Amino acid sequence: MARKPTPAGTPQTTGVGHVVDLVRAAIPPLHPAGLPFVLVPLGVAAVGRKRKWIRRAGLLSAGACATFFRHPHRVPPNRQGVAVAPADGEVALVDSAVPPAELHMGSEPVPRVSIFLSVLDVHVQRSPVGGAVRGVTHKPGEFLSADLPDASDKNERNSMLLETADGQYVAVVQIAGLIARRIVCDAKVGDTLPIGDTYGLIRFGSRVDTYFPHGTKLLVERGQRTIGAETVIAQLP
Repeated sequence: MARKPTPAGTPQTTGVGHVVDLVRAAIPPLHPAGLPFVLVPLGVAAVGRKRKWIRRAGLLSAGACATFFRHPHRVPPNRQGVAVAPADGEVALVDSAVPPAELHMGSEPVPRVSIFLSVLDVHVQRSPVGGAVRGVTHKPGEFLSADLPDASDKNERNSMLLETADGQYVAVVQIAGLIARRIVCDAKVGDTLPIGDTYGLIRFGSRVDTYFPHGTKLLVERGQRTIGAETVIAQLP
């Protein structure tokens, strides 16, 4: 690979390698769960390449799926005792609510932040805190619009309970939406997740609720946009 020095003396990739570097910098990586959704329409485009409308439809579909399943690199904050957004999206609720029963966090309301993901948002989910996975439970349910308050109780969901190093319990719940039909959770009981680590994904439009211990100070407002793994949403007690 050819290299030539910049005026400042820093090596710079040229030729094909430079183009590849630019593409990698501009296009986020693809989450593995999205690979079949990209390869199938690409295959259709290849098979139907002699028909312009088939080729274009296949390429457009592959591009749309690649955009949906994008998995951008994120850098969590170094601050101690904070929780980050588990997803990209819009804060739908900042309140107190009783956690799902399967989490065994009691029957008293605790601080909660709910984030709604549109089909245009990055759809991977990230650990809001660093900690050990103490529980993972999938519960079947309905597919109401994810921006409705009832979605937390009635929709299909996957709940994960985390215990931080100092013994605080934080729960994050993936909730299916109106057109979401698949929740992916790669975390298992006994795993240890760093803060901001990707652990799951929801297809195609969804919501993520995070429940915190009493005494937590919530740091976001309804309507605010969040960046998964980077936006600080709470200060733990």
